[in-house]
Amino acid sequence: MEKQKLGDEIGKRLLIPVGADWTNREPLLGYPNALNPDEYIKPENGALDLLIEANENPDLPYFLILDEMNLSHVERYFADFLSAMESGEEIFLHSNSDSISDVPPKIRIPKNLFIIGTVNIDETTHMFSPKVLDRANTIEFRITPQEMSSFLDQVGEINMENLESKGAGMARSFLDMALDKSVPLEGMDGIKAELGKFFVELKKAGAEFGYRSATEILKLIDRLGKIDPDLSEDAKLDIAIIQKLLPKLHGSRRKLSPVLSTLANLCLKESIRPEKENASVEGKVFEMDADNIKYPISHEKLSRMHKAAIENGFASFAEA
Repeated sequence: MEKQKLGDEIGKRLLIPVGADWTNREPLLGYPNALNPDEYIKPENGALDLLIEANENPDLPYFLILDEMNLSHVERYFADFLSAMESGEEIFLHSNSDSISDVPPKIRIPKNLFIIGTVNIDETTHMFSPKVLDRANTIEFRITPQEMSSFLDQVGEINMENLESKGAGMARSFLDMALDKSVPLEGMDGIKAELGKFFVELKKAGAEFGYRSATEILKLIDRLGKIDPDLSEDAKLDIAIIQKLLPKLHGSRRKLSPVLSTLANLCLKESIRPEKENASVEGKVFEMDADNIKYPISHEKLSRMHKAAIENGFASFAEA
């Protein structure tokens, strides 16, 4: 388990490669020895130890990083975590009344544990269900031609040690912000109105969001403002849209194209009105000048999805 200095204390991060053969919770939570009731078999990767230690040190941040998270069906090996995130209840580990092998009968997912999964999309991976996406913030990383050109001009070995302790000064405030469960209500009228518009259109594709996602969006927008006070309301909402609203979109061209066009229209400063009643604005909304785009990140993603739907007859937020 790697140690990372965070302020005056020691926080921990653990990187675990997910195997294609993970079909149950044992790779993360282990299992009781059926032949010896006084022994619990912990996973060798240290995931359960990290979970136990995080519970014992609530004032420190812990990070569990699942590399290539979707090589196996997430809903199979991660089901207990997903359920506990929803209910807040403890995860049952064994039937003994006392700890065995230093493992308690039940364990709670602590609020100071942050779970991060890296994902690639190809023919060897599995897609995420709405159950998973509703409980996550999806962050897409893309490389621009300019960034690639800059990298090729200075190719060299990456020194990961340069990152050591870089977040030390933010550790305490990061944890405090994560533990803050308050939901902002004041000054959110514009945000709520915009979310209402997106809800109506997403519902047409069967990808509408629920109460949990709506609450998390309001919290996300509030926390983004605290992290960067210079972010505009539109910029914060743009981040929330692409992280929390768009990831569940997928379907055929017939089903998705009209919805993508309408959503892209909502991303404009001045929405395009159809010339005739019941006419479509499809196509026009994806050819707008940058000056008329209110949510550029989301609009660009919707444009790529619309292009995929036209060319391939199918589109998904998760692009291969």
